[in-house]
Amino acid sequence: MNLTTLVGEPWSHYGLMDCGHGRKLERYGPYSFIRPEPQAMWAPALDAWDADGEFMPGSDEEGGGRWEFARPVPRDGWEMEWEGVRFRSQCTPFRHLAFFPDMAPQWAWMRERLGEGAEALNLFGYTGVGTLAMSATGARLVHVDASKKSVEAGKQNAALSGMAERPIRWLVEDAAKFVAREVRRGRRYDGIILDPPKFGRGPAGEVWKLEDGLPALIADCRRLLDAESRFLVLTVYAVRMSALAMGELLRQATAGLGGQVECGDMAVREEARGLLLPTAIFARWSRD
Repeated sequence: MNLTTLVGEPWSHYGLMDCGHGRKLERYGPYSFIRPEPQAMWAPALDAWDADGEFMPGSDEEGGGRWEFARPVPRDGWEMEWEGVRFRSQCTPFRHLAFFPDMAPQWAWMRERLGEGAEALNLFGYTGVGTLAMSATGARLVHVDASKKSVEAGKQNAALSGMAERPIRWLVEDAAKFVAREVRRGRRYDGIILDPPKFGRGPAGEVWKLEDGLPALIADCRRLLDAESRFLVLTVYAVRMSALAMGELLRQATAGLGGQVECGDMAVREEARGLLLPTAIFARWSRD
């Protein structure tokens, strides 16, 4: 099992401008924002930050908070682009900007392993940027998320990208239940990506807890892979989990498939100094 760091580099529509003292300054298209970042424990490069908006966190450990704006920012979002995929970014109540830019290295890696006629499954697919990145290769996609709002945003992003007619199934479903049904149907996929939350609820109120549900979900995902499958990617933003533990979970689950497993940190490169800001952990199996 290989231990590595996936580094998200700046691109024309996104960059980590500076970070430090528990915050980060990022550019999203024409706008810049400040958000809390506990892992930025060092001092920032710049003495002062000028941003269009800042997310002010709540006082409790469960999150919460609000956006405060220094200049007008479109509340319904603005268009952005990554490698031919167009989508809307937006200041959400959950402090995110409607996509996760540190996933770009994963999108590129999966693209390399899919092509015309392949089929991939995106679980907890959010607003569909990763789904569209894979669809652009000519692959067929199944996009699953428990949030109707997120799935609708994915469809709108597909239209922005000129991919509205691509073979993508957009499903508002509980991910674990959907995968279990796919196993019973005898389905298989060339690639699977899942980005499960620490805690969540399905469309019918199903309760998801990462530590409790992840092993069974990975086991079912393995049953959807065969000797011709190409990858299984797992990303987690819960900092209490270890990349090594996730890697071992995947290594055991995919032991009969051959190939290799790698795990480690995901990070983005700061533009001011080139330092790496860790954002999440990952584990992935691939045929090559």
